[in-house]
Amino acid sequence: MNEFSRYYVRLFEVLWRHIVFFFDNVLWNGIIKKFFDNIMDLWDVLMEESANFTPLSWVMVVLTLILNLSLIVFFVIRIFLWLRKFISFRRIEIEKEELIDEIADLNDRVISLVDEKNSIMAMKVSQLGVNASQAGATGQSYSSGGKTVVGSSSNNVFVTDGRKNGSGGTGKGALGKAQRGSSDSRFVKLIDVDRKYAGVDTEIRMEETDKLTLPETVKKFVNFSASRLKLYYTERIISLFFAGLASSKIVILEGISGTGKTSLPYAMAKFFENNAHIISVQPSWRDRAEIVGYLNEFTKRFNETDFLKSLYETIYREDVNFIVLDEFNLARVEYYFAEFLSILEMPDPSEWKIDLVAESKSADPVHVIEGKITVPQNVWFVGTANKDDSTYTITDKVYDRAIALEFNNKATPINPPDTDPAHMSFEYLNQLFDEAVENHPVSKEILDKFSQLDKFVRKTFKVSFGNRIMKQVYRFVPVFVACGGTEVDGLDYIFTNKVLRKFENLNLAFLQDEIDELIAFIKKIFGRGNFEESIQFINDLRKMV
Repeated sequence: MNEFSRYYVRLFEVLWRHIVFFFDNVLWNGIIKKFFDNIMDLWDVLMEESANFTPLSWVMVVLTLILNLSLIVFFVIRIFLWLRKFISFRRIEIEKEELIDEIADLNDRVISLVDEKNSIMAMKVSQLGVNASQAGATGQSYSSGGKTVVGSSSNNVFVTDGRKNGSGGTGKGALGKAQRGSSDSRFVKLIDVDRKYAGVDTEIRMEETDKLTLPETVKKFVNFSASRLKLYYTERIISLFFAGLASSKIVILEGISGTGKTSLPYAMAKFFENNAHIISVQPSWRDRAEIVGYLNEFTKRFNETDFLKSLYETIYREDVNFIVLDEFNLARVEYYFAEFLSILEMPDPSEWKIDLVAESKSADPVHVIEGKITVPQNVWFVGTANKDDSTYTITDKVYDRAIALEFNNKATPINPPDTDPAHMSFEYLNQLFDEAVENHPVSKEILDKFSQLDKFVRKTFKVSFGNRIMKQVYRFVPVFVACGGTEVDGLDYIFTNKVLRKFENLNLAFLQDEIDELIAFIKKIFGRGNFEESIQFINDLRKMV
């Protein structure tokens, strides 16, 4: 033991001598002294050589000294900033690791709480003596053959017909599931809609005085909007709007702010004794889950959006419905609205189905059939759009499927008599559209001229349009004529907004002669004073070059 103690004392004596030697000889007499000796050597060199310096030489010495010192200071600052950045980075990484650990702990606690909740529920169920085989005797229900079978505490069983997805109904099909409440279903908001319309008669019964013609409907809306809502629109823009409703389920209202884009579908819904569902589009929307929702695999609940609830509610109604996507080009429309752009192209409305979940359950809402809902025909999707740096360009894919209306000027205020809203069903409005198509078909003469114009544009500008646009022409123009417009003006509007809009992607600076030829060709086949909107649009494009 004494030997070890002597060794340990001598070990520390030697270590201490080495430490003293380091600070005395290496650090102080070595590095620091050598540093100052080097400075003195540099000074001696300067003194020896400066004997023959001229004033210019001294100026160069000073400049060189400043530059060298600046370089040294620069490197010192860069090293300092790098060290500070490294320390800050390490601190952030440490905080991230702490947050990840905290999130992991919270997830463990959530899982523990869920397990505890399930255990408590299992205990309650076992105390009540309820199991899956007894569901029919405790007020639960299941679906069979398109009907809802509702059990009760007695031996009686009630069967209620579940109405298929369509454009309207009385809401009686919702009665069974609505009585059960929303706690059993993964669709809380949709079950609330079922309960809201349970037993409610939504059928619209029209009197003879309610059966307006299209011109009367246009005029009545203009007067109603002005007298009741203080919103002013011209009969022309409303005629174009109705023609758009007849030819597409997607209507785009674009133009400068404050011209009444969002107010139009709002006022139109009020006119049809309904409320427009206004959904504000967010810039972060990327896919269908943003508007339809998604099934949360963790909670086993469906995250329902206001859009989905609004769409589901229109299934119960028989009137005209509008779902407004306000500022819908804040995000890419062809991304989040892609599924609707596709299914609304299908000729059979019964195929307009939106997938929600992979499989159906007995507690699902009435009109969620096989995990899908069908988009009813009595709803239109209206997108309002601004053109500025905060928005995305609306692609041809969207424009081709929709009808776009330009809002560049406010209508002149009018003072009409107080006007009541229209008591009108979707079926009657759609009947007016069909009658317009039958009574005012596009004339062969106009179609031949339009075909010539199409060939000229294809040959000269390599721009063409397909059967989709022609299908819209066959409905848009007759309805516009039935509302009080002319055939040429209706076709002019379609050509401007469906064909000439594609010219915005062309390099018009090299097509000035071709543009002059196009204007001359339009005037030749349609006559002077016609197709003024198209010619004005072309001239506006030319000014932007």
